[in-house]
Amino acid sequence: MGARSLKPGQARFFVGYKKHSLRLWLSAHESTVLLIPLISWMAPANVPDGYLLYPSLAQCGRRFHWRPDIVTGDLGYIHQQTKRDIRQQWQVAVVTKMKSDMRMVAPFETWKRAVCPQGQPLEWLGYFADDQRHWFRVNDPQPLCNSCWQAVGCERQFSHAPAEHETLLGLLPLNTQSAQQILKRVRSWIEPCQAFEKNLLGLNQQFLNSLRFTWYVSLLADAVVLLRALALLSDPSLTLSSDDVFPRQIQLNLNEKS
Repeated sequence: MGARSLKPGQARFFVGYKKHSLRLWLSAHESTVLLIPLISWMAPANVPDGYLLYPSLAQCGRRFHWRPDIVTGDLGYIHQQTKRDIRQQWQVAVVTKMKSDMRMVAPFETWKRAVCPQGQPLEWLGYFADDQRHWFRVNDPQPLCNSCWQAVGCERQFSHAPAEHETLLGLLPLNTQSAQQILKRVRSWIEPCQAFEKNLLGLNQQFLNSLRFTWYVSLLADAVVLLRALALLSDPSLTLSSDDVFPRQIQLNLNEKS
């Protein structure tokens, strides 16, 4: 009952609610990818996804006295000020892809490639909390530096502050192998988790016109996912088929006489 807007994560017109979950990747389960919900919210469908990232991490700290070091999401979580607030307050990196209309800033030539002002590819050395800056260096066996006119006064190391671009730099620059692996291999598992709840648990077949009742159903869905994860962690050899989580009608087995 509506049209999608150009803004990621938000619909112009809506009927219904959206479920927002902060999920944790459980590395202890190695046979398959296992993500469990830590914090979930139910909100009207026109509430942008990014609005709930900061309160999700705040609630995570209050309830578990712990927060993840790295969070990834789609373009709905790209808001620069939110990333900055999370980085400055909790030292949590929020890794997302770039929007197509975002401009590059030094030292980035593309979102995957950092270079010096003369075009020499750079390697990320790390983020140093003491001066709150990223440091990059030349790590090429045959660098362009040998023929660069600025070679005499160049230390072959360059620093940049995360605030210069919260998406390209932040706490984990996008040119690093870690960030690229997160966007390629971790981010892609978010949709299958949502599909599990919508399709296998049957949430997409329900019409719920009460936010409070929708919240109860959301809690039940999270409980199913958590119990499934507990079963898989308790017995790593256990395999759960789709039939194990399909809703079933209770059979009363009433005969005509009763």
